[in-house]
Amino acid sequence: MTGNPLINISIFAAFVVITLLVVIKVSRDSEKKAAAFYTGGASFSGRQNGLAITGDYLSAAAFLGVTGAIAVYGYDGLLYSVGFFVALLLALYLVAEPLRNTGQYTMADVLSFRMNQRPVRTAAALSTLTISFVYLLAQMAGAGGLVALLLGVSDPLAQSGVIAIVGVLMIVYVLIGGMKGTTWVQMIKATLLIGGSAVMSVMVLAKFGFSLTDLLHAAVVKNPVDAKGKPLGQALLEPMLKYGKDPLSFISLSLALVLGTAGLPHVLMRFYTVPSAKEARRSAVWTIALVGFFFLLTLVLGFGAAAQVGIGTILNAPGKENAAAPLLAFNLGGEVLMGIISGVAFATILAVVAGLTITASASFAHDFYNSVLKKGKADPAQEVKVARITAVAIGILAIVGGIAVNGQNIAFLISLAFAVAASANLPSILMTLYWKKFNTRGSVASIYTGLASSVLLIVFSPAVMLPIKDATGAMVTHPLALFPLTNPTLVALPLAVIAGVIGTLTAKEPADTDLQAEMEVRSMTGAGASEAVAH
Repeated sequence: MTGNPLINISIFAAFVVITLLVVIKVSRDSEKKAAAFYTGGASFSGRQNGLAITGDYLSAAAFLGVTGAIAVYGYDGLLYSVGFFVALLLALYLVAEPLRNTGQYTMADVLSFRMNQRPVRTAAALSTLTISFVYLLAQMAGAGGLVALLLGVSDPLAQSGVIAIVGVLMIVYVLIGGMKGTTWVQMIKATLLIGGSAVMSVMVLAKFGFSLTDLLHAAVVKNPVDAKGKPLGQALLEPMLKYGKDPLSFISLSLALVLGTAGLPHVLMRFYTVPSAKEARRSAVWTIALVGFFFLLTLVLGFGAAAQVGIGTILNAPGKENAAAPLLAFNLGGEVLMGIISGVAFATILAVVAGLTITASASFAHDFYNSVLKKGKADPAQEVKVARITAVAIGILAIVGGIAVNGQNIAFLISLAFAVAASANLPSILMTLYWKKFNTRGSVASIYTGLASSVLLIVFSPAVMLPIKDATGAMVTHPLALFPLTNPTLVALPLAVIAGVIGTLTAKEPADTDLQAEMEVRSMTGAGASEAVAH
């Protein structure tokens, strides 16, 4: 056990109580309408929304997982920081604003705008639910590992109980606050996360005379060998420490990180909470500045953990790589700072899972229940009721899944969600926005091909089918690890693009040129963006 459990629990509880009070206060006067539940009534400014997007984007993977990856794998761990940031730039400027201008509540509004509504919305809803679920698993795994470290809980059953508590709190936030309450939680969490990371970074640099060179040198000296006793040292600062034996997996992971954000429904949905295209652009500027600053801090935090704590200590702690940031906080400021930083990490997990849950529940209720089952004629109050019920169901599934993946590196788990998003959503989004001939068959073929291929390849990859012991006790490749790469994007993404092109060219029904023209005007100008999207 590390730190003082009483301090840690007190800080956790304080955050939960304060944020729940905020959620209740800001949501008290909200109308019980779909617009209020899904978008917070589009009442947030660009600055507020930029802070909320930052909170949504900087998940437990960004704080715990990336810091741990840099601490353990050095240069290769920086791939996550660079990839996540570059991905955000592409998502915000290539996809997010046109989507916001064209749609109403969800990503499927755009994908189905000029298509046959029912098949496209069904495919988009299924994709959104799948991506949100995989992303949720990573957050739940982070919760289990974090609390195991802070409370000295090593029993798997007790860790499962902690994951269950996180899931229940997630459901409560969504049911009480909807998008408005969740957005305020994201804003609070982003402020705490960036502020806490900045304070820790200053403390780390102060120990090395504010010299990054001295910090890197100390990390090399502290770790002459890796956790398995093999020589490390200078290799910590060199590329391909982790991926040298599998360069194709490295390329595939890079593609997932850089392209995945532009297909993440919970990030894209944030742009519907602002009232105009101008405020959407302001959101993007704030988000880029805040996220860029944070990922610069992870460089200091990661190598600071390697230099101050040591790779062996990190990997032997409960939570392993995910424990690097809390252990660094304990090294720098003892029990109190560790409790505060861990409280921030816990806040990060709660805020992100709430955002993911509302995105998934909105997609099911709006895109499938209303648009497919009720053919767009569902009563708004009934639609919101279905969204709330869906949130509860998703929360239960996330608890079960989180228990199953407890102990996995959360940055790696997030990369799998990015892989599904890049393969299932991004090709269809780009072709919908920028290819005039793209049609319903092409869209459905692209989504289903990207979704099915990415999920199947993940299931039969070494990431899931872990090595096993043979009769002699030696570790060997699992017989069901039929796909050799740990990330499927390199294969699944091209398959989705090819399927979209073939589906479009072989369809008998041509694209609707009138709706295509209307969509182009909306995506570029934002004219009519607040109107209902139903054709």
